Amino acid sequence: MSSAPPPGLDPEQLRRFLDRERPGLVSGPLEARLIEGGRSNLTYIVSDGTGRWVVRRPPLGHVLATAHDMRREHRVISALHATDVPVPGTVLLCEDDSVLGAPFYVMEFVDGTPYRSARQLAPLGPERTRAAVLGLVDTLVDLHAVDPAAVGLGDFGRPEGFLDRQLRRWGKQLDASRGRELPGIEELHAALGRALPASPPPTVIHGDYRLDNVLVGEDDRIRAVLDWEMSTLGDPLTDLGLLVMYSTPLDLPDSPISTTATAPGHPSAAELVERYAARSGRDTSALAWYTAFAWFKLAVILEGIHYRWTLGQTVGAGFDRIGELVPVFIEHGLTTLQEG
Repeated sequence: MSSAPPPGLDPEQLRRFLDRERPGLVSGPLEARLIEGGRSNLTYIVSDGTGRWVVRRPPLGHVLATAHDMRREHRVISALHATDVPVPGTVLLCEDDSVLGAPFYVMEFVDGTPYRSARQLAPLGPERTRAAVLGLVDTLVDLHAVDPAAVGLGDFGRPEGFLDRQLRRWGKQLDASRGRELPGIEELHAALGRALPASPPPTVIHGDYRLDNVLVGEDDRIRAVLDWEMSTLGDPLTDLGLLVMYSTPLDLPDSPISTTATAPGHPSAAELVERYAARSGRDTSALAWYTAFAWFKLAVILEGIHYRWTLGQTVGAGFDRIGELVPVFIEHGLTTLQEG
């Protein structure tokens, strides 16, 4: 733990707040460390020397409150805690900006590793890698089996017209963050619109489900699903399509976008779909659409990052090469849709 407090979290302020709201929880001065790797909301580990907790808050200087809604994240994790879905226990939610400068929540610390790359997975070996990734599918099945109303999440989203709204939303996002020609992207967007599938009954969906958004224990089991900021009620196959996209080897050396798909023992995308279908009982015959939509969505996200980089608004290693990936994602989306 570093003695210098990280940006966005004053340990003394947090300690005073916790002493008031949860007397006896903390037994000494708090130290905090920002966890690197998050793409949106900020995550910190805090410790008093004996216990550890995790704090989540919006990014510094955030504008879109709806995109960084601490109440929603806290609500879904709290609701799922009594289900088969592994999530950290929640400690408390604070919506008073005067404590840390923004709303935040505190949850229990869970030991585990978020595997972000094939290189990081490699030391596990093929058998353990396979077990971890298949566990990722099984946990997704468990999430989609939760009855939203039974856990108090019956009003957590608007599932009617979900896919149409998603497609329009990401189309608008593209229009707002593009400064160059992108051959094929309008074609992909239009083709997705023409082939919109009929959604199965809605479930709680994670919205960004992949291996580096879970913690894997030393026994290779999923210990906790993290990063619920995109969660809502919607079409469960969007989660599966995204997982399939992230499980497809990109064949791009030194790509700034990490993928675990090339790790020895990593199951193929087809095997993940087959396991999900067998365990969930859902029809996955239209999954090509959902996977193509995932390629489109990531192309839009990457183009937004590239656009901000060209304006000098994004700094850091790898951002200069993000733009090269966008045509690759567009091509994958078009091919996936045509082959489906």
